[in-house]
Amino acid sequence: MIEGSKENFEKEVLKTEGIVLVDFNADWCGPCQMMKPVVEAFGEENGVKVVSVNVDDEEELSESYGVETIPCMVLFRDGKEIAREIGVVPPNKLNKMLEK
Repeated sequence: MIEGSKENFEKEVLKTEGIVLVDFNADWCGPCQMMKPVVEAFGEENGVKVVSVNVDDEEELSESYGVETIPCMVLFRDGKEIAREIGVVPPNKLNKMLEK
């Protein structure tokens, strides 16, 4: 899992060909901590790059993507948002994001 920041977001997400899952989260957020292993497993099982963005450290980046509730998983394909899930979701719901 790559730590995302405003400095590397363009390179790691927006200029990456293929699928990238961005996990907006916070250390103090219990549901975020519950989703962390699910998100990591999703990335490994599907060959998807996962970028973790701490909303406390990256407020500007989070606001620019309209993240108001965490955890928030945003799926990008070739640098464009294609799907979004908010809250604790089962692995099969993350997999359905790939179908979009």
